[in-house]
Amino acid sequence: MSRSLCLTRQCLGLVTRIECVIKPLAGDNGRWTLLCAAGMSGAQPSAVKAQGPFYGPSVAEEALTAIAESLALQGYVECSEAPIWRLHLQAELRRVNGERHNPSGPFQRHPETDGQS
Repeated sequence: MSRSLCLTRQCLGLVTRIECVIKPLAGDNGRWTLLCAAGMSGAQPSAVKAQGPFYGPSVAEEALTAIAESLALQGYVECSEAPIWRLHLQAELRRVNGERHNPSGPFQRHPETDGQS
């Protein structure tokens, strides 16, 4: 299976779109993530999610295949259009990589003791 997927479904004149991509996580440690964006076609995504980490691309591809099969049962079909939410998925990857490299976030661990002797 490919490492990216775009699916759409028409319902009541509206087109719902889901874009998924598998990307390696930072650190060159063999971990991968599955990123998905969903929303109305032609608009900003209403949801962007990451799943994983997966240990190796083949495990992430299996998860993508399972998601695609489940969505096909709900009426989604593969879309041949170019991805439109690539930047949203890239931003989510940066966020996930940032959390993994700095688990405490941008905050100081003990701000009450900073600057005190």
